[in-house]
Amino acid sequence: MLLERIYDEDLAQASYFIGCQRKGEAVVVDARRDIDTYRSLAAANGMKIVAVTETHIHADYLSGTRELAAATGAKIYVSGEGGPDWQYGFDGERLFDGSKITIGNITVQALHTPGHTPEHLSFLITDGAFSSEAGYLLSGDFVFSGDLGRPDLLDEAVGGVDTRFLGAKQLFASLRDKFLTLPDFVQVYPGHGAGSACGKALGAIPSSTVGYERLYAWWGPYLAANDEQGFIDELLDGQPDAHAYFGRMKRENREGPAVMGERAPLQELDAADVARSLAEDTLTFIDTRSNGEVHRGTVVRSLNVPAGKSVASYGAWVVNPETDKNPLVLLAKDQEQAQDMWDHLVRVGIDNVAGYLTGIDGLPTFTPKLIQPEELEGFDAAMVLDVRNKTEHKAGHVPGSYQLSGGRVMWHLDELPTAGTIVSYCQSGVRNSVAASALRRAGYDVVELDGSYAAWAAMDQSAQTASAR
Repeated sequence: MLLERIYDEDLAQASYFIGCQRKGEAVVVDARRDIDTYRSLAAANGMKIVAVTETHIHADYLSGTRELAAATGAKIYVSGEGGPDWQYGFDGERLFDGSKITIGNITVQALHTPGHTPEHLSFLITDGAFSSEAGYLLSGDFVFSGDLGRPDLLDEAVGGVDTRFLGAKQLFASLRDKFLTLPDFVQVYPGHGAGSACGKALGAIPSSTVGYERLYAWWGPYLAANDEQGFIDELLDGQPDAHAYFGRMKRENREGPAVMGERAPLQELDAADVARSLAEDTLTFIDTRSNGEVHRGTVVRSLNVPAGKSVASYGAWVVNPETDKNPLVLLAKDQEQAQDMWDHLVRVGIDNVAGYLTGIDGLPTFTPKLIQPEELEGFDAAMVLDVRNKTEHKAGHVPGSYQLSGGRVMWHLDELPTAGTIVSYCQSGVRNSVAASALRRAGYDVVELDGSYAAWAAMDQSAQTASAR
């Protein structure tokens, strides 16, 4: 058996390629939409992808199940559990608790493990060429290394009302009745790692075992004592802010993400043509440089989505393809980088990219306004906006600031003042630059706190030390 983990550091998301080396067939679980990595893996191992499936209706990225099936001819399998409100809207064989997918000597058995979502499945894998007992569990967003999938996303991102409490109860039951009934030696491969907003304390370790989680995960003592209420209270306390784009992901993943097919390579555009289109507001420019470079000058009404490992995450903060219909132009050093950034963007359903430029010469530019920490106290701000998570805000913030995380700002403009200047900040300035660029494009007068909270806190600490002498 071949078991490969394909990990996306941008979204802290893991998909899995499981292949039978004897038969030359493979199944992919929780695929992303840029599918070349799976096709390359199959080709390198002389295998054909014959099945694609997923653990649940995802909220944090757009599923590549339909994309990969269309490209390979593989059969689609999706959950049929969860009741009528949680049924997929596209064709595929439905899996229920105990259903099996068989490829050669390998059996992939579905376990219904609700809690994170009502329809959630985990997959128990048996390598029949090696043992008659299952040895591996793909746990999706059910069990992570040291943590569990949060049960409150349906409330936070999809408009549910108090579904978190039922979800928490279901997680407790799924642990008790499914996970903890497995042998301790079963290896656990979760769907996310550290950095994902699908839990509050995910570990960075790529895999664990049932026995290790039983003994050392925070939830172990509650299950051992059968303390359901204590478990629920701790599980629901301190969950991070859910990004607003999660609601769009849920809807599209349930209905069936659009199949892109083969994408033509991005082309370098002419700067003069781009400048004309920007003036007509028929293109949106994505400045992918660091916040420091952006602060020295950027394109008028551009969005800052820094190149690197968070292109998908930050892109989904500021581009909503349901309402933002302009094609995007990416700032990239070359075609390869532009293509890589586009791959990241399609993972969150941002498909409409017109091409790229390698510089901003010839485009209309301006310099974003900054304020120094020592100037803030006397500044006439309509709002001081903290775009960090609520847990960060709770741990320390600029006095009088209003917290609204960067991943939610553009969906909650009704919470912002309609006139006056907004001073915004995050921890170091990166997230703030992303959010501030979107607010400026939307017409808000935004001044960024230079150095953000870290600089303000250092100034405040210095002032307290001086006054204590």
